[in-house]
Amino acid sequence: MKICLFNNHRLGVVEGNEVLDVSSVLPLIGTAEYPYPHGDQLIACLPELMPAIADALQFARRYPLSKVTLRPPVANPGKVIAAPVNYQAHLDEAIKDTATFSRAHVRKIQETGLFLKATSSVVGSDDPVCIGLPDRRTDHEIELVAIIGKRAKNVLAKDALSYVAGYSIGLDITIRGPEERSLRKSLDSYTVLGPWLVTADEIENPHALAMTLDVNGEVRQSANTKDLIMDVSRTYRVRLQILHPRAW
Repeated sequence: MKICLFNNHRLGVVEGNEVLDVSSVLPLIGTAEYPYPHGDQLIACLPELMPAIADALQFARRYPLSKVTLRPPVANPGKVIAAPVNYQAHLDEAIKDTATFSRAHVRKIQETGLFLKATSSVVGSDDPVCIGLPDRRTDHEIELVAIIGKRAKNVLAKDALSYVAGYSIGLDITIRGPEERSLRKSLDSYTVLGPWLVTADEIENPHALAMTLDVNGEVRQSANTKDLIMDVSRTYRVRLQILHPRAW
């Protein structure tokens, strides 16, 4: 199922070129009181909501996909955790481009580990990316995003993907420079998520997903998750070990 948030955070299911409004199920999440729960409660409750969403589809109002504004499918991520330079081709490119990439930023992912991005940087696919420092080089990096659906710690690699609620596409926008990654990648709008969440049961093999990024018809990136240095299970196992309680 393709689940989205649209317009004023309405809950939708994408079918073809339409969005079916199933916001009627949202009260089932409950009303939060201060101190508010950490993490996104829609994602936390998604397994329990799925039957109600399926029932709501038959009565749902339909909107043309082209007429709605898509919001991030995770409205309140607990953490945004990213894996740096996780494609061998990107690592090779960075090593050669000494003018852009400092030596500290081209170490292997096994050496550097993961890094955090500010949750305030998350926007939807219909939101603009606002260049923060136009005098510096800004790059786009297409990513596979795993949206973690339940609390986890010390998970075995063979079990890691069972904690994934769904997958999405991400754009990791990056300012090049000597600063730490978390700073250069955390400006407002520098984490694009969407256009929707695809539930994990729809993705048979996350280790063989092709992704392409075009700008005005020009292919800028072409990658496949089979080429990851650390595959999806291993990478997200590392992410899961430090998530508390939910993130993407």
